Amino acid sequence: MSPARRHRERLASQLAGPSPAPAIVSGREGGRPPISASPDPASPNPAAPLRIEVMTPAREHRMGHAIAAMATTGTTTDADALAAGVDPVAAQIRLRLAHDLRRLKDIQSIERKIEAKREMLPAYMPWVSALLESAQEAGQAVADEVLPTIMVWAIDTSDWFVALNLAGYVLHFDVPLPSRYQRAAPTLIVEEVADQAARVQAKDEAFPLEVLQAVDALTDEADMHDEVRAKLMKTIGIELARAADQAEGSEAVIATGEIALAKLRRAQELNPRAGAKDRIKRLEKAVTAARTAGDEATAPAA
Repeated sequence: MSPARRHRERLASQLAGPSPAPAIVSGREGGRPPISASPDPASPNPAAPLRIEVMTPAREHRMGHAIAAMATTGTTTDADALAAGVDPVAAQIRLRLAHDLRRLKDIQSIERKIEAKREMLPAYMPWVSALLESAQEAGQAVADEVLPTIMVWAIDTSDWFVALNLAGYVLHFDVPLPSRYQRAAPTLIVEEVADQAARVQAKDEAFPLEVLQAVDALTDEADMHDEVRAKLMKTIGIELARAADQAEGSEAVIATGEIALAKLRRAQELNPRAGAKDRIKRLEKAVTAARTAGDEATAPAA
């Protein structure tokens, strides 16, 4: 290790606190340090399994100021960060992402990619937390490739709490997505969530309705292709129709069914090939039957 590298890592340790995460090293391991059965504790950077540390409030505070300073100075490299007195953890997290993206590219199975993302995500959470805190304090977003990427990974892994929080941040501050996604943020969020819901629903399984409704609320004013919006309307309609089927009492069936019909009809209106016609017909019959049953129950005895 060169003296300059040792100096950078020593400064990173001082800024990050008494127990910093291991530095990222180059290689095909996806940004992870090589694992050794018996690391040398005397080494300045002993090889050890990757640790995921809890972000303390004090460390979050330090990182928040470092990120804000980086945005001001336009720092993009470790050397520049050090010259500007900025926490070089920013450069490290970008290096980690580059290596993890390379690792994902080498995986052909979609299922294995998702599992790999699930394993990778916790290591980014302290950084994401610091970015969100910094944006809240400053009232503006920090241009960063990591956070929107983690948002997409959270969608892929069905980590909806993280995904929706980050989606709200990305949409509120109009954060651009990395060019590799080739879509605007609202379109990607709607399409990825709706496609995932459609895959679940195709197996006749329920998808969290609150997730779909949250995405609808976050993106209702965004401009996107009608076919993409139709996907979301259809998946919401299907879950509402499921709720109507399970509702007790004619009034509940009618109320939920009418909302479901509105979503399904909207999907069909936006995209005539949405494939919602059969569901609309079945739901119309169910609502009509519930309305008839309700009328009969309230009709005065002859």
